Parts: sequence; structure tokens; C-alpha cells
Amino acid sequence: MLQSFYDEKLLEAGCDEAGRGSFAGPVFAASVILSKDFYHPQLNDSKQVPPEVRKELRIFIEANAVSFAVAMIDNDEIDEINILRASFKAMHKAVDALNLIPELLLIDGNRFALYKNIHHRCIIGGDAVYASIAAASILAKTYRDAYMVQLHEEFQHYKWEKNKGYGTPEHREAIKEFGLCKYHRKSFDIIFTQPELF
Repeated sequence: MLQSFYDEKLLEAGCDEAGRGSFAGPVFAASVILSKDFYHPQLNDSKQVPPEVRKELRIFIEANAVSFAVAMIDNDEIDEINILRASFKAMHKAVDALNLIPELLLIDGNRFALYKNIHHRCIIGGDAVYASIAAASILAKTYRDAYMVQLHEEFQHYKWEKNKGYGTPEHREAIKEFGLCKYHRKSFDIIFTQPELF
């Protein structure tokens, strides 16, 4: 069962990202502030939740969160500043967009870049421990998946509506056949044999 808070006295925001290891598209991040008594029986790490349940959870989280925000950093900026910094920047943007200023940030993972003067705690596997991080993981994942489905319409041969830009066998084969497009992360070590598509 997920824990409702790290510190009962502080206003906490859970933060998580989606798309860090993808070959294409942006990285998304979400920040979520929940009430101490927030509960949904199916809330969990987004990777452990079926897509149809994630969509239901997104609606529930957005309707019941004290505050939430989602932000993205596109593939061009990822190439400029690297994926780790882009992930941190996306989280910073999400926190900045909250309508309340949290007193503590709960970060999924083992590293984070200090955001203003707000204290943070990094928790490895935090999206399976704290409700606010799990909620952030659901929002980041569902927003990014929807975005990749939109990008699929422009470059359908990569099958992003299914693989969401990750390096699946079908995505790798499409890269070999068609090369990279403008949404691929050029700084990633992606093997291709054809010129870029624009």
C-alpha cells in the first residue's frame, strides 16, 4: 500500500518523469500535491498499471489533487543539454506551474537538481512507495503517451502509437529503413542507414 506522505507537517509535491529512455520525442514530467487522505485502490507506479486504468487514474487525479502540473522538454533541447538535465528541467517546470508552493519535493530516482530553495528527497522506486509520486508518474506517462500518438500521425512508419518512441524491434527496424526524423534524439546512440527525414 502506498504511503500518503513523507512528512505529515509539510506540503509535499511528488515528481516523476516519463520518456527518459525513449529514442524519440520529448521527456515529460509531472508534479502533484495530494491531500493526506487521498486514496485510489489502483494507484501505483505507472509501469505497473494497464493503459486503460492509467487513463481512469489520470481523470481521478486531476479531479482530486490539491494541485498538479505537467511539463515537457522537447528532443532538440534534450540534445542540447542531455537527457538527465532535461528530466530535471521538466520537473522544475512542472513544480513552477503548481498553484501552490510546496515545502518538500519527493523525487522518483536517486538524483535531482535543487529547485530554488525547496528541500527535496530522492527515493529510488518512489513511484511504488508514495502516492504523490505515483500520481505524478501516471500523469507524466499518460500525457506523454497521448503526445506520442499525435506525433505518430506525422511519421506513421515508426509505430509510435504503440512503442511511444522507445527502442522496440519494430522501431529499430523502421530507423534502419527510413533513418531518423526531426523528432528523434540525435545525441542518443541510434544506429541508422538512411538520411534524416524532414
